[in-house]
Amino acid sequence: MNIILKLLLTGLVVASTLLPATGQSASPSYYLPNLDGEVVSSDGFRGNYQVLHIATTWCPFCNAEAPYLEELSQNYAHQNVKVLIIDVKEPPELVRSRLKDKFNLTFPILLDADGTVAASFAPQDVLPDLARDEVMLASNLIIDPEGKIQYMSLLDSKNFDAKLVELKAKLDELLQIP
Repeated sequence: MNIILKLLLTGLVVASTLLPATGQSASPSYYLPNLDGEVVSSDGFRGNYQVLHIATTWCPFCNAEAPYLEELSQNYAHQNVKVLIIDVKEPPELVRSRLKDKFNLTFPILLDADGTVAASFAPQDVLPDLARDEVMLASNLIIDPEGKIQYMSLLDSKNFDAKLVELKAKLDELLQIP
């Protein structure tokens, strides 16, 4: 059964998780290819805030957020913020046509061919009946310049925030924008 159907049938509602101001967890390290086959390392984003979205092309929640991620990328680029998507278990041609080209995305899209990287971000105490990479679909994270996770939102199907209002509020707070 496809994961979105599984999530909807089980009534999944996972509220956004804001990590406390102290004791943030370190972001997992990764090395993933982009759509051009070049390997990108999480270390390459150190010194910047990262807004990371974990997605698939068939996820309606991910597709709803895509234009707002592009807008966020454009609006925050001058403030040391990098936006990127990690696409889970899909071939590059599909991701290029159904995500990058469809939404005119200008920021990096990385390919997690086996879901290992997505799984490495999954909280261990959430939905043990789902694969760890499935838990992270349609999630958003903010990772600070030192590589610490400052914000994580998991899919909340009842209070879905396609426009990323909560994420932007947390980003503004981290950047100290009034």
